[in-house]
Amino acid sequence: MKKKAFSILSTLALAFGAIPAKAQKTSPLTLRQAEQIALKKHPSIFAAQDDALASNQVAREVRSAYFPTVEGDITGSVADRGTRIGAGYLTDSSLFNRFGQGISVGQLVTDFGRTKNLVATAKLQAHAAQEDAQSTRYSVLLGVNQAFFEVLRAQALMKVAERTLSERQVVLNQVSALVKNNLKSGLDLSFAQVNAAQAKLFEIQAQNNLEISRADLARAIGLVKIQPYTLVEAPMPSRPPATPGPLVNEAMRRRPEILSLSLRDQSAYKFERAEKDLSLPSVTAEGVAGAIPLITQLTAPRLIPNHYEAAAVNIKIPVFNGHLFAARREAALLQARAADEELQNMKERIARDVRVAWADAVTSYQQIGVANKFLHQAKLSMALAQGRYKLGLSSIVALSQAQLNETQAAIQDVNAKYDFENQNAMLEYQTGTLQ
Repeated sequence: MKKKAFSILSTLALAFGAIPAKAQKTSPLTLRQAEQIALKKHPSIFAAQDDALASNQVAREVRSAYFPTVEGDITGSVADRGTRIGAGYLTDSSLFNRFGQGISVGQLVTDFGRTKNLVATAKLQAHAAQEDAQSTRYSVLLGVNQAFFEVLRAQALMKVAERTLSERQVVLNQVSALVKNNLKSGLDLSFAQVNAAQAKLFEIQAQNNLEISRADLARAIGLVKIQPYTLVEAPMPSRPPATPGPLVNEAMRRRPEILSLSLRDQSAYKFERAEKDLSLPSVTAEGVAGAIPLITQLTAPRLIPNHYEAAAVNIKIPVFNGHLFAARREAALLQARAADEELQNMKERIARDVRVAWADAVTSYQQIGVANKFLHQAKLSMALAQGRYKLGLSSIVALSQAQLNETQAAIQDVNAKYDFENQNAMLEYQTGTLQ
């Protein structure tokens, strides 16, 4: 009975943190390792790669027009002796019982550049799809960076919360002892209890944010289960450049969105040229050959050869089709012009995004030094407030305010550091250098 009671008490103590749980084994995880895992596991990357591969197959489909087509035919027919076609789609004017087999060969000779332009269109679209896949890759990497830094932020804030709770619990214990000895009033004890309760709420919220950030990191990496990783701090990035101009130029050269739209723009003009070529003639060559077994000739109304061969060249010249080709050509030209505007719009948007990201990164970098000074001064004020309170030279209100200032300064210091980490990752993403 005593062992059972002890087991229950131990379980409750473990649940409420009185007894530390056995530490779960964790493996270190650097930012680079997290990125590599995401590149191997994230489903968005595989989906984008499959889309790019599908676009390559479309180019193969269009290019197939260059090659001959070969078909095999097997035909059998039964008819009354001496009958003729009265209606329908049978091509023989004289019907008879027969069974034959043969092949048909067709080859495009020339369509005066239309197929060439269609193949170029499909190839450019395939290259654009590859740039879209690269854009997806960059987006995944940005998500990994942001989630990684958010976990580090949450861990740092958790440490601040634990330290705050510990410090305020010490103050609460001291004030409680002073109140018992009638050296302080109950009001001081109430203030100390409120401060300790606030610190506990802060710790609970910090723990919740830590669990959420870990879940976000697992999703960003492409994992279903949250792995027990110990994140390794990355070195602090260097200060952003003095002006955003070089970064904008870099983005114009490297951003896959610009490269993709540029390729699609070229593709649109190739397609417009292909649509213009619809008005030109097309030349095709065709050939057929086959055999009709002798047994079928016995039932034929007259003797026919037991084999056949034929070849032909067909020239198709468009004359008039209700302005269909003209409408298609004009629509393709308008779509090409729209692609021009979309490309220009993307360039302007990226230039703006780079400048905004640069400004945010510069501001975040400047806030790091200010936050460090703020924290240093807050710690000095806290130490002074504690000394004055112990000597009875100040009230609990001044001590509470000093505690609050120190906690806020510690939070600002953590946020300033990881805000800059996040903004620097965003700046690298906007310039196309996040790889």
